[in-house]
Amino acid sequence: MTTLHFGRNLVSCLRMVGAMKVAPLFLLTCLLGLLVQSPCLLAQKATACEVKGRTADCTHLSLKEVPADLPADITRLDVSHNMLPALPGPSLARYPQLVRLDASFNDIKRLESDMCLALPLLRHLVLRRNEVHLLTEKDVLHCANLTHLDLSSNRLKLLGEPFRPLQRLTRLDVSASGLTSARLGSVPQLWSLKKLFLSGNAIKTIKSNDLSYLSNSSIQTLILSSLPLKTLEPGCFQQIRGLRDLVMDSSSLSPQFIAKLSEELSGTRIASLSLRNIKLVSLTNTTFIGLQDTNVTSLDLSSNSMVSLHNSPFQWLGTLERLCLNENNLKHLTSSSFTGLGNLRVMNLTRALVKSHKSPYPIIDDFSFGPLTRLETLLMDYTAFQGITANLFSGLESLGHLSLSWSSVGLQTVSGKTFASLSRSPLRTLNLTGVDISRLEPGAFSDLGNLTTLLLGYNFISQTLTGEEFRGLASLEELNLYRNRKISLSPLSFVFVPSLRKLILGLALAQNQDFDPSPFQQLRNLSTLDLSNNNIANVMEGLLAGLENLRVLRLQHNNLQRVWKSANPGGPVSFLRGLRSLETLDLDSNGLDEIPVTGLSGLSQLRELGLAGNVLDHLRDSIFDDLDSLRVLRMQRNLITSVPRGVFGPAFRNLSVLRLERNPFDCTCESILWFVNWLNATNASVPQRGSEYICNTPQAYFNKSVDRFNPLSCKDMAPFYALYVANCILVLLFMTTALISHFQGWRIKFHWNVLVNRTLGFAEPDLGEARFEYDAYLIYAPEDSKWVERHLLPLEEDKQYSFFMEDRDSVPGRPQFEAIVEAMRSSRKIVFVVTEKLLSDPCCRMYKAHQAMHQVIEDSRDSVVLVLLEDVPDHRLSRALLIRKGMLKSRCILHWPLQRERIPAFRHKLQVALGSSNAVQ
Repeated sequence: MTTLHFGRNLVSCLRMVGAMKVAPLFLLTCLLGLLVQSPCLLAQKATACEVKGRTADCTHLSLKEVPADLPADITRLDVSHNMLPALPGPSLARYPQLVRLDASFNDIKRLESDMCLALPLLRHLVLRRNEVHLLTEKDVLHCANLTHLDLSSNRLKLLGEPFRPLQRLTRLDVSASGLTSARLGSVPQLWSLKKLFLSGNAIKTIKSNDLSYLSNSSIQTLILSSLPLKTLEPGCFQQIRGLRDLVMDSSSLSPQFIAKLSEELSGTRIASLSLRNIKLVSLTNTTFIGLQDTNVTSLDLSSNSMVSLHNSPFQWLGTLERLCLNENNLKHLTSSSFTGLGNLRVMNLTRALVKSHKSPYPIIDDFSFGPLTRLETLLMDYTAFQGITANLFSGLESLGHLSLSWSSVGLQTVSGKTFASLSRSPLRTLNLTGVDISRLEPGAFSDLGNLTTLLLGYNFISQTLTGEEFRGLASLEELNLYRNRKISLSPLSFVFVPSLRKLILGLALAQNQDFDPSPFQQLRNLSTLDLSNNNIANVMEGLLAGLENLRVLRLQHNNLQRVWKSANPGGPVSFLRGLRSLETLDLDSNGLDEIPVTGLSGLSQLRELGLAGNVLDHLRDSIFDDLDSLRVLRMQRNLITSVPRGVFGPAFRNLSVLRLERNPFDCTCESILWFVNWLNATNASVPQRGSEYICNTPQAYFNKSVDRFNPLSCKDMAPFYALYVANCILVLLFMTTALISHFQGWRIKFHWNVLVNRTLGFAEPDLGEARFEYDAYLIYAPEDSKWVERHLLPLEEDKQYSFFMEDRDSVPGRPQFEAIVEAMRSSRKIVFVVTEKLLSDPCCRMYKAHQAMHQVIEDSRDSVVLVLLEDVPDHRLSRALLIRKGMLKSRCILHWPLQRERIPAFRHKLQVALGSSNAVQ
């Protein structure tokens, strides 16, 4: 509720207080009521629009003008429930691609003539619950592209021909706008209109020419609900003879008015007529006589408190296919009640026959449905009548669906005579849910040989099923016995229904049944079996043997903890063995504290597994190994402390939904590190991850979310625990070597390299390599040029090397980038003098490094040499130069020594690197 509406209601309260003279208490009550209805006044207000894709939601923001900071390409804008006084064109011109604009529940008093001019693509305009009053043709002159216009709940006054420019309009709603006439224009217009809503106005009469402006339109649906209609002038609907649907719900219309309506609809193309809640207590044999020249196929007379259907009131409706009589108060149906409805396909009598405390049971005579020879669906839910007689349903020769759920028909015992009147019907679905059945006699449904679905849930059946109860139902595919009293099964319970595919026995079985031999052994086609909520404690290994097509098995809320225990006499029972097609398995709330190694083996097609509400703690590594197809895993409310990869890795491989909340997690590296890493990387849905995945131990993480566990705390763990003892023994042996290598290793390497290279030479043979103009291309930062001149250039004179330096050897006037490419191709090696300044050089990062790597890859050359003047991390090299140290030979990575005496060794290593082969090895 907006602030304006709150203010209006507050004024109303004050006026009532003044009139009734009970100021203090009544005023307080009124204010509290307004605040309860206006929670937005108490809550913190939103301050910004919500944009999703190309849709902007700006509702409930107390806006007084259209927001100016939304994306310009939005196509949908919702500014309803605000305080907008108008929709000016300049404000909307920022969003020229708008297709839908919803400005309901504002204070708009008129349509701006430039609004549609600013929105050339606008198709849907919703202005419900505003203050629009005067409406002229000029206001919508530029809205010719509109297809939907909602002006309901305004206070309209139409001047001239306001809707004439809207020739593309297909839906117009002017409901509850204070109109006193259905005449919205005087000349033909609205050619594309298909739906017109005039409900809730003050229209008392529809004159003969009121709808003439629609004579050339395509109107199909006219809504005239909640009108104080008293008179229909002759020919009032003849201007719209193409009308298909007429809705006149929620009005007070007499039988005489309905007769007049039927007469006026004569000759039209009317197909559907809705007369819900019009207080039509009775029908006569002349009420619908005018519809005999129409092709009406649907008639809705629901919620009318109708008492009787005497004198064949529907005899004129030979084309009717659907009749709704639900929510009435019929007392007596006779053989003439439905005379003339030979083409009826669907009839709804839900709550149409109701018994009150003071009234007797309604009566349905034999052969009452006899005229309905083509009826296919009969709904009689929540009805009450004296009982199912021998010929109650006689004549329903096409009936395929009959529903009597939650009806009071005195059907305690079902015998072979109960539905004998349906023996000639091709009945396929029979719904007897909640009709107080206590016993099924042998052959109770033997006359219903075509039945495929039998619903018997929520009854009081208490007997042992011998199989004879379902004799004759060879085509039955679904049997629902959910929530009965005490049903016991026998080995032959389902012997006569071998085609059964879905069997629901939840909350229906007597306790302590051993199921030996299995009552399901004949059901080879069974795909769904529900045995939930039966307190089953013992099952044999062959309970489900042979059910190779079973896809859904529900065993939740039983008592199966002993079945899978290792201590069970004879060992764990593998009752799931052989269910190769199983896709859904529900074992929630069974008290399970362990799962045997073979408990879930072979279930390679399983997609959903429910183990919630048990007491599972330690799980063996291989129990989920066969669940390659698992998508949903529910294990919430157990005692799981550890989520190791060895156990859950196979189950999590293709998971899309995980429910593992409300377990006492041990948030240590050994128990939960892999699980936390999986949570951070997975795309699977993990509901309540932030609030219900709570650590129980250790104390540092107690009562904190698993998301707060820091995986970095586990990085210092030794990766190879098996070598720990051996490392402790070897550490003393290597200490001496490490000290010598640390302090004098460079001398050893230097003298060794000198000896080797004096014997073999500095340069390695590069067979097949082209001759290069330069020995090396030097890449360095300008700030490091002094170091290059001091330590690298002397090699040109002493060792006769030839280096390319960009600031020295570049040809003047030649493009810089072209010169770099050519110089690199002419150089045998590419030397990077690495410092932080080089890594920050944009030219080096954006071009030289890329060109160097391109040269290496294109020519398959191992030609890069790194001279590290500073200690630079590997990830910094990767980002700036696209190089990692692991990509190069160790002799091509040189570190500038801090000690002066090590400089000769550095120069020696540099010569070896420059002389090394470029061939990739």
